[in-house]
Amino acid sequence: MTRARKKLIDLASTSYYHLISRCVRRAFLCGDDKYTGKNFDHRREWLVDRIKLLSSVFAIEIAAYAVMSNHYHLVVNVNRRQALDWSDDEVINRWYQLYNGHVLVDRYLNGEKLDKVSDLFFNELIAKWRERLYDISWYMKNLNEYIAREANKEDNCTGKYWEGRYKSQALLDETAVLSCMAYVDLNPIRANIADTLEDSDFTSIQERIAHFKAFTTDRVKANKPLKQKEMFKHESQPAKLKPFGGNHIKNTLPFVLLDYIELVDWSGRHIDPKKKGHINKAVPKVLLNLNIEEAHWLESIQRFRQQYSNFAGSKQRLKQQAATNDVKWYKGAG
Repeated sequence: MTRARKKLIDLASTSYYHLISRCVRRAFLCGDDKYTGKNFDHRREWLVDRIKLLSSVFAIEIAAYAVMSNHYHLVVNVNRRQALDWSDDEVINRWYQLYNGHVLVDRYLNGEKLDKVSDLFFNELIAKWRERLYDISWYMKNLNEYIAREANKEDNCTGKYWEGRYKSQALLDETAVLSCMAYVDLNPIRANIADTLEDSDFTSIQERIAHFKAFTTDRVKANKPLKQKEMFKHESQPAKLKPFGGNHIKNTLPFVLLDYIELVDWSGRHIDPKKKGHINKAVPKVLLNLNIEEAHWLESIQRFRQQYSNFAGSKQRLKQQAATNDVKWYKGAG
C-alpha cells in the first residue's frame, strides 16, 4: 500500500535517504536503445549536472549516485540546520537560481522599505522558500521535471517520462547508510556493464576515485609527499559530493574515504563471480569498526532494495521507527 510522503520522509528520525526514479515507455537515460538504434549516453551528463546544480542550491547533499540505462539512484543527506542558518538574502539568492521569484522580494532587493503588511507577507514567503530548499520532494520535482522536459524535447514528443513518483528509503543508522551507498555504487558491477569501479561510468565511486588519484598525482608532481592527514582534506574529494571524514570531523560522512573504496572494491569482487583478479579474503577495517558480520554485509549490498522497504536499518531501529509511525512492523525487522 502506498504511504503518505510525510510518513516516509521524517527528518527527526534520520537525515539520510535512498531515492530512485525509473523511466517509462522504454525511455532511456543512457546507453543504446535496441528499439531505435539511438545512443542516449549524453542524458547521463544532464542528470549528473542537474544533481550537482540542485545540491549547490538546496540544503541537500549527495552521498552517492548511479545513473543506469532507465533509472537512477541517489543517497542524499538533508542538512536542515544549514538551511535554517541561512540569512534571508541567502534564501532569496538560492531560490532565484531556479525560479523567477516574487515582485515583493524584488522590491526588497531594490532597497524599498516595506510596510507592515508587506513585511509580514515577505517573511512568510521567505519561510516557505527556506522550507522548500531542504525538502526532498521539491528537490526531486526540480530534478525530474527538468530531465523530462529535455528528453521530451529531444524525442519530439509529450507525455509522461517517469514511471511515477520517486521511491524513497529512510536510512536509519550508519550501517544502513554505508550498505546503501555501496549498493548504489556497485550497480554497474552487478549489472555486468563494468568490470571495475574505475570503469563504472556515472557513479559517485568512479568520481571519488578519479578525483583522489588526480589529487595524489598532483602532489607527486609537485614533489610534495602525501601525508596521511591530507587524505582527510576536502581538497582530496569531489567538491559537489558530501565528503568522507569520520566520526571526529563534523559535516562529513562518518567513514574514511580509503576504507570505503576498499570496502566497495572488496564487496564487488565477492558479488560478481565473473570479475577477474584476486579476491581478497581479508575483511576491510571498516567492517570491523562497525561490527558488521561479513555474510550480513554481502546480503545487504546485493539485495538492499529487496531486504528493506521504505525504511532501512538495524532490527532495533526498524522496530523503533514502526512504533513511532504507529505500525506493527517494517520489512527487514524480522
